[in-house]
Amino acid sequence: MKSNTALPSSVCDVAIVGAGAAGVGAARRLAAAGLDIVVLEARDRLGGRAFSAPTELGHAMDVGCEWLHSARRNPWTRIAQELGFAMDERPPNWAARVSWHFSEQAQDEWLEARAAFDERCERAAEGPHDLAESELLEPGGRWNGLIGAISTWANGTELERVSVKDHARYENDQLNWRVLEGYGTLISTYGRSLPVSFGTVVERIDHRGRTIILVTNRGDLVARAAIVTIPTNLLARETIRFVPALPDKITAAAGLPLGIANKLFFALDGPVEDLPRDRHLIGHVDRVRTGGYHIRPHGWPVVGGYFGGALGRELEADGGKAMVAFALDEIAGLFGSDIRRKLKPVAQSAWVGDAFANGSYSCALPGQADDRLALMAPVDDRLYFAGEACSINFFGTAHGAYISAVAAAEQAITALTPQRETVSRA
Repeated sequence: MKSNTALPSSVCDVAIVGAGAAGVGAARRLAAAGLDIVVLEARDRLGGRAFSAPTELGHAMDVGCEWLHSARRNPWTRIAQELGFAMDERPPNWAARVSWHFSEQAQDEWLEARAAFDERCERAAEGPHDLAESELLEPGGRWNGLIGAISTWANGTELERVSVKDHARYENDQLNWRVLEGYGTLISTYGRSLPVSFGTVVERIDHRGRTIILVTNRGDLVARAAIVTIPTNLLARETIRFVPALPDKITAAAGLPLGIANKLFFALDGPVEDLPRDRHLIGHVDRVRTGGYHIRPHGWPVVGGYFGGALGRELEADGGKAMVAFALDEIAGLFGSDIRRKLKPVAQSAWVGDAFANGSYSCALPGQADDRLALMAPVDDRLYFAGEACSINFFGTAHGAYISAVAAAEQAITALTPQRETVSRA
């Protein structure tokens, strides 16, 4: 998509900042209610942290969000069905990753250890004080490294930075599906009809008067209300300056930093029937610093790699070459050195260096679980905040972003519709 040379309008009912899952969801709801909207997107595409990268294989690879978590109650499932997208409903075999390395007995021991850790976390979350999940590891436990590695993928960060109370609030019914055309493709398709100004960076939001003035690199926009959906790392860094200042929002965003989960995809050259289909594996089961690997997703000749937390940041830092080398070493450890010559990198992410994300998804720091409530609270019934970080139960997901944004849109509709009038600069 190409950037517009100017804002599509200088006046609207509601301005939406960001065209990711939240921005698209809010905009669609507001448009359906008959409100005049403008979506301001800094990138030259829709989707935000959802992006299906095209490849030479003819299949797009989701380098951002990929799984329709809690699929039956995930609103993107309904949207995908309405738009005619194909879905793979086969469940992931994440729980069986250890069996590749060890005996059936060891697999059972791992599942028992993980269940016991989860139970300790649930009990701790009911207590009066918040804790880091790392405090609940079994001292010297055989499986501590693997539990920590899973945190770097699921939370984007290490257990030391994960709030027990926040994590306990997350809901997942373990029904996880995928969109064959790509989750990013789904979200961008859903937003195609919207009035979006691409390449538009919001620099300041002035909410002193009767209307809100959004100052951008493409000119000013006057709106009766605004919904801000940018990631917490950008809010915490005050890449948008609010006038008057909103210190409570900045503090809340800082308590919900984005972790990092980067992906790398290899094309498989030559016969692939000797490799397992749609199988999830782990490079090493005895350490935190390891990758997760998806072998032949959907049966495609592809291997996907997943790298989170400090490891993901470090592997991204050199431009991605270290990520490729690290993944090749671990995959060769799983299947033998001959597989190296069959693997060719075709897509990868670099979310830390993405100027409009600076990370993947939010995780509340210990003691900061209630910052999600502070972040989502409206300001004067005219300025709203939405996104995955504003979801109490579905944070870190595209459907959490969507649900929070539709809720913000409903609040804006209620506040604006009764006294709808022509907007003018106050």
